[in-house]
Order: sequence, then structure tokens, then C-alpha cells
Amino acid sequence: MRGVPRRLRPRSLRSRLVLIATVLATAAVLVCQATGLTLMRSWLIGQVDDRLTDFRPPSPVYRDIADGTGPSHRPPPHETLPSDFRVYFYDAEGRLLPDSLGSGRGEPRLAEAITAREPVDGRPTTVPARDGEGDWRVVADSGPRGMRAVVALPLDSVQEATSRLLWFSLAVGAVTATGVTLLGGAAVRLGLRPLTRVEHTARRITSGELEQNATDTSPDTEVGRLGIAFNTMLDQLRAALHRKDRTERRLRRFMADAGHELRTPLTSLQGFAELLLEDPHMSPRRRREAHELIAQNAERMSRLVDSLFLLAKLGDAPTTEHGPVDLLSLAADGIAASAVRHPGRRIALAPLGAGDGDGPGELDVVEGSGDPHQLAQVLSNLLDNACTHTPPGTRLRIGVGSLRVGPRTGGADRPGRTSVNPPLPSGSPVHVIEVVDDGPGLAPQEARQVFDRFYRVPSVSGAPRDSGSGLGLAIASTIAEAHGGRLELDTRPGGGCTFRLLLPARTPLSTEPEAGHRC
Repeated sequence: MRGVPRRLRPRSLRSRLVLIATVLATAAVLVCQATGLTLMRSWLIGQVDDRLTDFRPPSPVYRDIADGTGPSHRPPPHETLPSDFRVYFYDAEGRLLPDSLGSGRGEPRLAEAITAREPVDGRPTTVPARDGEGDWRVVADSGPRGMRAVVALPLDSVQEATSRLLWFSLAVGAVTATGVTLLGGAAVRLGLRPLTRVEHTARRITSGELEQNATDTSPDTEVGRLGIAFNTMLDQLRAALHRKDRTERRLRRFMADAGHELRTPLTSLQGFAELLLEDPHMSPRRRREAHELIAQNAERMSRLVDSLFLLAKLGDAPTTEHGPVDLLSLAADGIAASAVRHPGRRIALAPLGAGDGDGPGELDVVEGSGDPHQLAQVLSNLLDNACTHTPPGTRLRIGVGSLRVGPRTGGADRPGRTSVNPPLPSGSPVHVIEVVDDGPGLAPQEARQVFDRFYRVPSVSGAPRDSGSGLGLAIASTIAEAHGGRLELDTRPGGGCTFRLLLPARTPLSTEPEAGHRC
């Protein structure tokens, strides 16, 4: 509001709405009253003009006025000149004659002499009073022998009526302004009640009540749409806070687990180093054993630190440089590398689903896309996990093939299936590498935690004790998600485990939708 001092400007929305409504209502009333006043004045003046034009002085009056004898042909009493009429005469030379008809208070201010045809005959005009109080309405009329007569009527009644109507209009405007201010304030307060509730909800949220929501959520009103947007914002804020809390908890747990994992080799290193320093006369055999244990713990720490760096790298830059990868050759190389690390294990390479008896009987080349080094690390982690957590002599198999995502593979989790990666779109083509073992399987609680960082499944009977860091499957699932794929586990106690890596296929598949798999 320009031109209004800042201290006088309304600050609240309610005050502004009431002020605007008051100004608009008062202005509307005043405009209507002014229009009515103008029309009323025009109508009243029109009535005066009709009276003026309907009156004509009789012809003998002109002769008597010209002779200077005064009007001798006066009308009978019942036809006397109305008291408010005044009639003035001009001779043929345009001079105002002293005799006139009618009497009363005041006279119009007329010219003493006229030389032209002004005023125009039959056209009423307004002239001021001679004493300056009020106006007169006059009309000219031509008489015999070049004389002219001017008939005049005072506008006192018109001015009085318009004056009263003006004061009435001002009174109505004042009453309207007062009524709109009082009633409009109550109406605006009632109309803004939903917005006030949103304000109170926001205040409670700022005081710590984060579970509050706006109650007015009708999509048909502005406040309702504001409430919907407000609740959506709150949901996103709460989700972000929950994610932040979960991230902080995971970070604290991760730091605690990392510190715990590093403490064991560090303690061993420190103990054997102090032993070597405190016992300089140690036998060569015991010294060599201490050196070997120091080297083993240092290597374990190095692997752990490398795994932590890899996890951090994948978390910061989840995208990878994709290139063509022959998944069948990748599986064969993984078997060869695992034979060196686990010489007592025999791992078979078979088509996808061959172990169920319903898959194809021959191996086909499967051309995928991704980072070959990271995918080789995933397969290496899966094979090491299978060799470590199953008894000697357990049958192991790697299946390679292509299929489409369906209820049995790659979709949402179900009983017996676990994954930390989001499900893939149903019906989308994928390439699959799965590592299947006939071991003891996992309990549901163990299966739900198997992808957690630093989680290690307790050793089973006949299996070597796990000496890993508990990061292998966490790294494998992170790499799978970085490739836009999914790593899932199908297991049940006594039914073995199937770790399945699914990678999106870049080209359409020619196979039938979703081959059968055991779960």
C-alpha cells in the first residue's frame, strides 16, 4: 500500500482482507449512490424543464408590457400564474423591460440586453440567482412584434432533494463501512480457520511433534490443497529424517564393526612385535612363527582396508564403465581361480536351471555388459562363500543363461528369498549367473543378515572356520546394484543356497519368459 505510513499498514492477512473488503464495499455503495443521485437530479431537472416548456405567456401580455401599462388581461383567480414561475420580457431591441410576471423570493441573473438569439427558444438552461443563492432554470420564448419572454423556475426543490440524497448516501456509506468491518472481520476469521489450524500444526511441528499432519486436505479448496502439499512435504521430511537416522545408525555400527575387525589383527601384531622385542634370545623357529603370524595379520588388515576402500568407492560413484562381457567365460575363469584357492572342491559349469532337469541341455554364449573386473570379483566372492560355508564334498554348480524377470526370479522378495537390492521390473530381460550349492542352507534369520556388512554366518559342522571380514557379500550386492542389477539369495534350512546375480540385458531375448529354477 503505497502512500500509507508503514506503522499504519495492516500486518496480518486477516486485517488486510477486512480492509480490502471494506474499501471495495464502501466504494461500491458510494458509486451506486452517486449514480442514483445523478439520475435523480437529472429526472428532477427534466420535470422542471417540462413545466417550463409547457408554459406560454398569452399574447395580450406582450402588448400591455410593450405599452408600459402592465398586464391588463390578468387570468381569473383559478388560472393565476403559479407562484414559483417568473416571466421576464425583452423588447424588439433586446432590452430587458422593467415589468415582469410572478413574485417570490429571489430572481435569476438575466442579461440587461440581448442582441442575438440567445438563449435559444425552447431550450432550457441554468443560470445563477441574482443574490448568489441557488440556481434558476430558464427558457426563452418569442412573442409578437419581435418581443421575447424568458420563463424562469427556481431549482431550490431540486437542490434540496439532491442534498438530502447526498447526505443519505454518505450515511449509508459510513454504515456499510462499519458493518463490513465488523461482519467482515468475523467472516474472514471463520474463513481462515483452516489456515489457522495449519499454522498451529506447523508450530507444533517446530516444537518437536514431528508426527503431526494438517487435517484440512480437501482438493476443492485452496487451503485443502495447501494442506495436501504441506503433508507431502512433511512426509518427505520425515522420510529424510528417518533415512538420516538409519544412515547414522548404520555408520556408527559400521565404524564399531570396522574397529572391532581391525582390533584383532592389530592386537596380534602388537603382541608378537612386543614378544620379539622383549625376547631377543628367542629360538629361530619361534621367531619365524612370530614373523609368519605378523605377516598373516598384516595381510588380513590389508584385505580389510581394501574392502572398505572398495565399498566407499562404490558408494561415492555407483556408476561403472560398461563394456561387453562374456559371462560364460567369466564363470569358467572363476572356477579355475577357485580351484587354486580351494583345491579340494569340484565346481560344475552348467546351463541355467540344468540342475532342475527342466532347463536347456547345452551351454550358450551369454554376452552381457558391465565392468569385467568387478563382475569377476562378485563371482569370486560367491564361490569363496560357497566353499567356505559348506562341508567338504558338497556339490557346487555355476549356472549361466538368460531369462525374463517374473514372480520366481528377480521380482519382489518372498519367503525363502532375500536381497538388499530393489526388485527389477517384471518382464524385463536379464542375464543370470547363479552359484548353487547342496549345503545345509541358512535359517531365515541368517538369510536376512547375510548381506549386512561384517556379518559372518556361524561355522557349520565339518566346514572350516570363517576367517573372512564379512564384507564379501556386501561388496557383491553393491556391485550388482551399481550395474543396475540385483543379487538375491534363495535358501531354506537343509535345502542349500542359490546366490543369483541378475544383470539387465541390453538386447531383447529370444528365449521363452522365465525358465524354471529351484528355490
